[in-house]
Amino acid sequence: MSQPLAGIVLAGGASRRMGEDKAALDLGGQPMLTRIVTELRRRCDPITVVATTDSAAYAAFAEQDGLRWVTDEDPGTGPLGALAAGLTDAAAHDVPVAFVCATDMPLLRADLVDELLAGLGADDDAVIAVDAQRQHPLAAIYRSSCAARLTELVAGGERRLLAALDEMVVHRVSVTDPTWLTNVNAPEDVHRLRRDKIAVP
Repeated sequence: MSQPLAGIVLAGGASRRMGEDKAALDLGGQPMLTRIVTELRRRCDPITVVATTDSAAYAAFAEQDGLRWVTDEDPGTGPLGALAAGLTDAAAHDVPVAFVCATDMPLLRADLVDELLAGLGADDDAVIAVDAQRQHPLAAIYRSSCAARLTELVAGGERRLLAALDEMVVHRVSVTDPTWLTNVNAPEDVHRLRRDKIAVP
């Protein structure tokens, strides 16, 4: 790897649709957050988890070895606020580039990081994964230099992550395996993975 690459996992969501903390949800004998962190460690250092101290994820995993926590995201600012907080931390530690994902992507592979990083051009602020249905701004490479701009948007009341992308130079990459982008947001998503016998790593 030619430059330091942070891994940032956004884990502060309320998991209302799931009905239980997604970070701790057991899939294949391992909590989702642990599974994602293990995979990201193949490519990223440091690994940072963004979640407030009153979140279920922080309560369950704050003592996990080797994780850095960012707990100062502004409450109520959603994924955009969490992204801004994570990139601010990366910039403060002189890490220029970060792979960012949500905690609910149990089929994520390090190969996704490789494909997105390969698409990062000199003038790009971000590289976003896309599949046939939509773009995935929480499966993406971001330059930490975007942190100040995103923080300013959040301070101005913006909460829409896709709207923030309009303020950036973004390269969108169609990934070779769309299953990497599978989100688990509700109990039926978990049932679907098990029903279809999709291999959870």
